[in-house]
Amino acid sequence: MKNTFYLLLLLAFSSFAAPKETVVVSGKITNTTDSKIIIRGESFQKDIMLKPDGSFSETLAIDYNGTYMIGTAENRISLYLAKGTKLNITADNKDFYKSIQFTGKGSVENQYIARKTGVSMTINQEEMYRLDEAAFLAKLKDIKSATQAIYDATKFEDSNFKTKEARNINYFEQLYLLNYPSYHAHYAKIENFKPSDSFPKVENLNLDDENDYLFSNPYKQIVSSKFSELVGNKMSPTDEYASQYALPEIRKVKSPSIRNTLLQSLSYEIMPGNPNTNDLYNNLMTLSTNALFKDELTAKYNKIKGLISGKPSPTFDYENHKGGKTSLESLKGKYVYIDVWATWCGPCRQEIPSLQKVEAQYEGKNIAFVSISIDAQKDHEKWKKMVEDKQLGGMQLFADKDWNSAFVKSYAIDSIPRFIIIGPDGNIINADAPRPSDPKLIDVFTNLKI
Repeated sequence: MKNTFYLLLLLAFSSFAAPKETVVVSGKITNTTDSKIIIRGESFQKDIMLKPDGSFSETLAIDYNGTYMIGTAENRISLYLAKGTKLNITADNKDFYKSIQFTGKGSVENQYIARKTGVSMTINQEEMYRLDEAAFLAKLKDIKSATQAIYDATKFEDSNFKTKEARNINYFEQLYLLNYPSYHAHYAKIENFKPSDSFPKVENLNLDDENDYLFSNPYKQIVSSKFSELVGNKMSPTDEYASQYALPEIRKVKSPSIRNTLLQSLSYEIMPGNPNTNDLYNNLMTLSTNALFKDELTAKYNKIKGLISGKPSPTFDYENHKGGKTSLESLKGKYVYIDVWATWCGPCRQEIPSLQKVEAQYEGKNIAFVSISIDAQKDHEKWKKMVEDKQLGGMQLFADKDWNSAFVKSYAIDSIPRFIIIGPDGNIINADAPRPSDPKLIDVFTNLKI
């Protein structure tokens, strides 16, 4: 649960104030798959439809001078927007990072970001974190030096950007040092790995800095990691939810943006199986100042209130690994235990052995075990291979639109794995059922007389 909480923190985006400035962003992005780009900040997400030739022009109200994100369905890059920005962007989506070019006011800073991104794109994270201490530190030094050389060679027009970017380069280094012990343990498969006494210590950073948070992505990740560590140390192994420990700590945070982001990370605990969902919803609504987040949270909360036992279940009709398609309707007359998962999800994969044991225990009983992958279409072959290599049982289905699949959205699923029990009549029994590794699952099945 602690690792899941950290991952959820990295997915959070939020805001704190009313718009202060307007900027103009225009350009031409060719070869997109959906004729759309996205610009996202701490306070908003703007979908911009491209003209047939890929061109666009948009005037945006921004809350702060700092880092935003611009991207297509396949690619994304940081974008610096500040008072007076009038930026023109061109790129070929098929070769996004090499082709992207900026002109106009703000172009110097953004072209610097593109060049810096080119350096980071060469980093194979798994290979780097697998290195021993000496090799890792040497590699990190080389990367920082390459970034610093780009910084030193750039004649910045925005003095505020230049000052903050100097700190950002340091945060980049600090983030790698912070991650190394746990990441090396994972990738090098060294259980309980501890770095040597000579390994550089992470600086004692101010983790409540509004300005740096709005500028530096590495700083954001450091804040999230440190907060996750703080909360994780308060949790016991049996605790399922972090909110009871996280909320008191969040109330101490002075930075509006950091506070909003940490609050948003707790929205993943708004779920049918959490007995404290109502209280958590009310707390998040009271403490957050992000109107967009509160609208989305309320929509999710209202959806969850409808996922009660006895109501008809949302349906699906998805590709079956064995061929053809399988629908929920075709399983009527049987209990259905659904596992919503993905090949990239570590906690999902950890449940596979337990799920296989439960499937074997209930073989021949009136229950269908259905696993629905929400992998992206580009990972379809990866999914097929894992099903075969792991000899996954039950019915292995592939959702049509990953996270945006109708069944997934109807169940308000925004974190996985998620398990669901549906009755022989097609009605919901449990919209957030126990995991296969939880002994409570067998108790549930016993009570159902399966």
